[in-house]
Order: sequence, then structure tokens, then C-alpha cells
Amino acid sequence: MAEFDAELDARGLNCPLPILRAKKAINALNAGQILKIIATDPGAVKDFEAFCKQTGNDLLSSEETGGEFVFSIKKG
Repeated sequence: MAEFDAELDARGLNCPLPILRAKKAINALNAGQILKIIATDPGAVKDFEAFCKQTGNDLLSSEETGGEFVFSIKKG
């Protein structure tokens, strides 16, 4: 079973598109569900940290692998 409920591919998108698409995807989830996001914009790291603080969602993980940034956000 997957460790997330929905996945968003934001590769190739620059700020603010990854955040805007993540907001839309998170809104479609129920509280407690997890959204996995894959992005290539280095600015996404700080963007998603700020996004989670402002929206009350939990940033479970943030990691970089081969120039791609993978985030797991739990809907609050």
C-alpha cells in the first residue's frame, strides 16, 4: 500500500505553480490524508515550508534526490 493518498507531479513548474496546484490537490483530500509532491524548482523547499505553516497542514518530509524535491504533506 502506498504511503500517500494522492500524488502531484509539479516537475518543470516554477513558483508559484507548484504551491497553487498543491493547494488545489490538498483541498480535494480529507483531513489526515497525505499528498506527495514531486517538484524541480529549488524554491519549492521554502515555499512548501511556508505553505504548511500558513495553512495548518503538516510537512511530513522534504527531501532532494537527483535534482528533484519530494514532499509529503498531511492535511490538517
